[in-house]
Amino acid sequence: MSQPDVTLDIGKDYPELRDSVRRICEKYPMEYWAKLEEESGYPSAFVAELTESGFLAALIPEEYGGAGLPLRAAAVILEEINACGCVASPAHAQMYIMGTLLRHGSEDQKREYLPKIASGELRLQAFGVTEPTTGSDTTQLKTRAVREGNGYVINGQKVWTSRARYSDLLLLLARTTPIDQVQKKTDGISVFLIDLREARGNGIDIRPIKALMNHNTTEMFIEDLRVPASALVGEEGKGFRYILDGMNAERILVASECVGDGRYMIQRAVAYANERVVFNRPIGANQGIQFPIARAHVALEAADLMARKAAALFDAGQPCGSEANMAKLLASEATWNAADTALQTHGGFGYATEYGIERKWRECRIYQTAPISTNLVLAYVGQHVLGMPRSY
Repeated sequence: MSQPDVTLDIGKDYPELRDSVRRICEKYPMEYWAKLEEESGYPSAFVAELTESGFLAALIPEEYGGAGLPLRAAAVILEEINACGCVASPAHAQMYIMGTLLRHGSEDQKREYLPKIASGELRLQAFGVTEPTTGSDTTQLKTRAVREGNGYVINGQKVWTSRARYSDLLLLLARTTPIDQVQKKTDGISVFLIDLREARGNGIDIRPIKALMNHNTTEMFIEDLRVPASALVGEEGKGFRYILDGMNAERILVASECVGDGRYMIQRAVAYANERVVFNRPIGANQGIQFPIARAHVALEAADLMARKAAALFDAGQPCGSEANMAKLLASEATWNAADTALQTHGGFGYATEYGIERKWRECRIYQTAPISTNLVLAYVGQHVLGMPRSY
């Protein structure tokens, strides 16, 4: 069956959203983010203002208090945040993590939590999936949830659970049936919605991880955490597929964040190349400076088109796994190239913290590792797009 013509949707740019996001971001200049990094702090004021403006509820349907916007609109919001030099990662999780609850939660769960998430009364920004010994092989996770009476007892460990210290709720993936007792290794995994306000110090110990950038990431130690049966999202044992069906949206949104970061870095590189004078001429007149910036711009525009196509397909209800993965791959590489070019253009000043280039440079590198690594995207394309044998 041929796909419907969605070319018109690819061009949707939501200028009114961009203007509104810019007005907020102007209040949070480079100095704000530099101070947060020094303190390993969390941008509470920034996130609060985004929430009050309704941006973090962009994808929550109106019936649950959200804006009910398409994915492309949410992508524009995140792209513009990064294009302004701010950091979108504290915002993106609140947007897409709730998707599992929205699509697979009970009506009671949705009516209980989604309006509060939309208003900012509750923050759902933490996603407990990755574990120290399993990495990308989620089917081998060791965290166990055992049915006991009217609830579950959960034990295990999670790592790289960003923003867990600043979240009220946690979406947690745990195995409810041992892997040697299921027909498919993707079976027997369940999703739980955990109230961190109750669980902190009462079954969950959250510890910060010092990392290359201020990502507010943590590791979690879960010991005899007792949760009610109502914490289960959807059906027991089907959690792996619940998580998978949200990954296309996540990858499209992250690709758009990459585009925003890349635009910021190119804009900074162009401005510096035009104003910096060496040997009595702007360094931007030198092809050794000009051509790498131009090449970075071209690559970023190509990545943006793929991200737009993926979002258009998603919003049209069409299959978009290939496009979502390719968008994330192209955008992560394009933004890293843009960041490295901006650093090189600034020369020694690129390493000076007061310029803010080295901070963004570090932030741009993470996209090739998370939320999915470049190699896993290539494996997906090789197997599912090109029809070659599974490589792992």
